[in-house]
Amino acid sequence: MSTHLKDIFAGLQGDKFIWAIVALLALFSFMPVYSAASNLAYIKGDGNTIRFLIKHGMHLVLGFGMLYGVHKIPYNYFKGLSFIALPIVVVLLVVTLAQGTTMGGANASRWIQIPIIGIGFQTSTFAGVVLMVYVARYLAKIQTKEVTFKETLVPLWLPVAAVLALILPANFSTTAIIATMVMTLVFLGGYPLKYLGVVILTGIVALAFFVLVAKAFPGVFPNRVDTWISRIDSFTSDEVDADASYQIEQAKIAIASGGLLGKGPGKSLQKNFLPQSSSDFIYAIIVEEWGLVGAGGIMIAYMLLLFRITVIAHKAETIFAKLVVIGVGLPIIFQALINMAVAVELFPVTGQTLPLVSSGGTSIWMTCLAIGIVLSVSAKRKAEPTKEESELNPLDVLSETI
Repeated sequence: MSTHLKDIFAGLQGDKFIWAIVALLALFSFMPVYSAASNLAYIKGDGNTIRFLIKHGMHLVLGFGMLYGVHKIPYNYFKGLSFIALPIVVVLLVVTLAQGTTMGGANASRWIQIPIIGIGFQTSTFAGVVLMVYVARYLAKIQTKEVTFKETLVPLWLPVAAVLALILPANFSTTAIIATMVMTLVFLGGYPLKYLGVVILTGIVALAFFVLVAKAFPGVFPNRVDTWISRIDSFTSDEVDADASYQIEQAKIAIASGGLLGKGPGKSLQKNFLPQSSSDFIYAIIVEEWGLVGAGGIMIAYMLLLFRITVIAHKAETIFAKLVVIGVGLPIIFQALINMAVAVELFPVTGQTLPLVSSGGTSIWMTCLAIGIVLSVSAKRKAEPTKEESELNPLDVLSETI
């Protein structure tokens, strides 16, 4: 091992169990992604599966580079960074929504192209991480204060409402996950329950109003509400809709044929029929190839990650540290459980990926960003600069003043 690599490994700080779990999930992901890539190569018409493997590897390398860099940042700096990043997130969401991209006749304006390199970036995933840090920062700030609902409207609920409203038209599932995680964090942060009830009721009314408007003016948000309704109907109704249930039926066939030990790596048959086999439904491919043992191993890995996140939050030295670990860590586990639940038909189709395992750059990068923040807290990277150091660290000054 070179001296440079030794220096990098020596610089890994924070919870070693999390480092190990994340590394194992990332290494394992190469096998199901490469296996499922044959379907993508067939669709592209060139039969080249290696390029999908290389692309996935590059996403992981960039993600782990981001994770390494973020975990070196003192965690209290994230207060100031979230305050700065939130307006940027709103602008990115507006730009993304304004693109008006359609896919199969439905509004799918979820991505923007990064200039020069031309890579697609899903802004809603980044918005979720930034918003959770921002909410954690605000809750920590008011922890020792008696606040009224009116006092929290602008600094807390206005940013939350703006982000959710900008994501909703194109991505209901992500909106629902972020809203659920925000409510969970706010509840754990000690926000008065009577105010929280008002917020939830207002959110339900706002969602109902959006559905009515979308149904009345279908040209504004093409087919999105109809898509949500058809997915829920397909999940709850006894009548089978062939088009709506095709993905889940193929996933169930893959799972049913997996058995205890599976067919073996790369031997999946359903990857040739299952759309999004390398991303949204990769868990079904894992069950088919690795059986109940592999499926259980993946689930155990995420449960261990949840356990370590809980331990880190419990041992954190400050209220902000506790809340930010829960705020950015819990959505990773929640998303993983939803992905697995969709594959076994315990949940309607949502389009959520399996963190660190599914292909897709944005999902990998934002998961690594969130884990980097958790590791920063576990390493107790809380900056306590001298006056001279504060002058060199404006983010630290900002985080202490806002």
